[in-house]
Amino acid sequence: MSSLMLSRVAVCGGTHGNEMSGIYLVKELLKARKKVMEDEEEKPVSVMLVLSNPRAVQQCRRYIDTDLNRCFTHATLSGPMSDTTPYEIIRSRELNTMLGPKGSPGAVDLVCDLHNTTANMGLCLISYSDCDWICLQMPDVPLRYIHFDVSNKESYSLDSVGKHGFAMEIGPQPHGVVRSNVYTAMKAGVQHMLDWVSFFNSGTVFFCFATRFVDVFTMVKRFDYPRDSETHDITAAVHPQLQDRDFCLLHPEDPLFQTFSGETLRYKGKEPLYPFFINECAYYEKVQMIIVAYYNMAFKVHS
Repeated sequence: MSSLMLSRVAVCGGTHGNEMSGIYLVKELLKARKKVMEDEEEKPVSVMLVLSNPRAVQQCRRYIDTDLNRCFTHATLSGPMSDTTPYEIIRSRELNTMLGPKGSPGAVDLVCDLHNTTANMGLCLISYSDCDWICLQMPDVPLRYIHFDVSNKESYSLDSVGKHGFAMEIGPQPHGVVRSNVYTAMKAGVQHMLDWVSFFNSGTVFFCFATRFVDVFTMVKRFDYPRDSETHDITAAVHPQLQDRDFCLLHPEDPLFQTFSGETLRYKGKEPLYPFFINECAYYEKVQMIIVAYYNMAFKVHS
């Protein structure tokens, strides 16, 4: 096959075991595997369907020992192992063998890793590249493209194992819950991705008669909640005027947090930025509560 073909694609769900849309979508696709295989006879693409973290899925937990989606740096994948190695690090090695090895010619051509967020972000593609024409050309549904400016060596998520890859993030949806509208939007996004790959592999020429634009945002900063200096407990919540306003421009002096005593804490940055993952449930354990980005570009997509 041509080196420009995407002959091997992986669709992964359950990297976080309580993000239900991807879990149920992969399970549904696995049920229909016979039909998928019949389609593959007509389309030059092999689709791998992967439940990434089966133990966490079984327990409906984000992870068992550590966040699997932070276990795919080169250092973690090549580090020493012992009897006390966390389950997710062991599983990351298994996935790297299955889908990679990361950075090698033998890695799958495209990894699509499915995620949910409790934040009001709609449908987003998250990638480590802002110039990967394969990932940028696929959108045909309303979405945003988020660029994490991290090197391949330091890229840490499952989608980085493939030659190309992205996380498909959609919300809002509570963890441990599946919402029909969110599941349906994810299913449509995955189906469009697979259709696009099939068209691409068949040699379809994408003309620019219908030009659309995808907004691209580059992550620049993370904000943690205000915390007590002794207990490290949070002392404020996301301000009501910011809650659910993902990708709405945050200006200097706009409300950012509201302390539990009622004080408004304002954004003290010097430039307007676009917040996202606002009040994401899973980030309460991490030293980040809100991620902000600058607007990179509106990328032309030709259909």
